[in-house]
Amino acid sequence: QLQVVESGGGLAQPGGSLRLSCAAAGYSLDSYAIGWFPQAPGKEREWVSCISSSYNRTEYAYSVKDRFIISRDNAKSTIYLQMNNLKPEDTAVYYCAAQHAFGGCSNLRYDYWGPGTQVTVAS
Repeated sequence: QLQVVESGGGLAQPGGSLRLSCAAAGYSLDSYAIGWFPQAPGKEREWVSCISSSYNRTEYAYSVKDRFIISRDNAKSTIYLQMNNLKPEDTAVYYCAAQHAFGGCSNLRYDYWGPGTQVTVAS
């Protein structure tokens, strides 16, 4: 069973940066689409970005476009979410999720979820 684990969360100041990682031990993520889903306190989990397995196509929600960059390193079986110009409203538990799929990644049903990593943006 594929298991993904997030890391890299922490405390950042407004305008600062963090890089999250999503890794899978013992599995290659080459054929998996990966999505990132933050869940803020009292709110539903939302989709903010994903990267497809085919051609590494990337997609972003409007709220993070031009601030977040998703990428993958297949040699390390790791997907990264570089978060720049962080805002207090980015504070959330960030989950990565994987789905074996080819094609687009934004409307997938993701079956494999990590436990999440906390991101707090505050001065």
